[in-house]
Amino acid sequence: MSVPVWSVNGLTSNMAAVWRQSRRVRDVKPFLLLAIRAEDVAADDEYGAMLRFSGLDEGQLRRVRIEQAPLATVDLEQWSGIILGGGPFQASDPEDAKSATQRRVESELSALLDDVVERDFPFLGACYGIGTLGRHQGAVVDHTFHEPISGIQIKLTEAGEHDPLFSRAGSQFGAYVGHKEAISKLPAHAVILAYSESCPVQAFRVGTRVYATQFHPELDLNGLATRVEVYKYAGYFEPEEADAVVAAARASGVTEVPNILKGFVELFARDGSG
Repeated sequence: MSVPVWSVNGLTSNMAAVWRQSRRVRDVKPFLLLAIRAEDVAADDEYGAMLRFSGLDEGQLRRVRIEQAPLATVDLEQWSGIILGGGPFQASDPEDAKSATQRRVESELSALLDDVVERDFPFLGACYGIGTLGRHQGAVVDHTFHEPISGIQIKLTEAGEHDPLFSRAGSQFGAYVGHKEAISKLPAHAVILAYSESCPVQAFRVGTRVYATQFHPELDLNGLATRVEVYKYAGYFEPEEADAVVAAARASGVTEVPNILKGFVELFARDGSG
């Protein structure tokens, strides 16, 4: 519902600021979420979390499930930015061990990243996204620094503390992780933004607007519990340990989602009113 012009003049300064922010978000070009989760429950829960923690609605964050059908050509001019979600694909698996769907998805993402990186287009890859962007840029992705499903503390590097996106999260923050592979070596042109005690690359940047995180910027405890149930037999833990995994995450002290998704939107939303 539109807000009459006369009502804005009668708002308090705080209410007017909220209205202006809401109007600004409504008028931007949409963001694109590329999702790879084949399991509907996990896929829909991820989408809901992305919406909730970015502050966008379904019209402003359009989801394309690229595990279901080939990705059409993405015209970057039509979007404010791209978010790549997580999933059970492992970028470091041998090619002959990957499914036909995974090989297709990775080929399509590689072609898209050619354009994204060349144009320094706003991009945020989460978990699987860090391996995808990492491999594209020549990083070593292997099983050296895998982390169990858990809540951990993330610390920013000096570069992260001065980064316009990651500085919004604070110099140290809690987040949830759970991955079988990670980056063990980045190319020289990539900038490490965050790390943890058990994983030296929790986030990095290429150029000024292309980001990836190992941790999940969209995941809270409820979302983690959903994924533990969905991926109980995916090899992240023994199936009978599912309840203990959730209990340990609850006891980790991670209570808030880092301000990454919302910051990404605030930094890179582009005017779409014209």
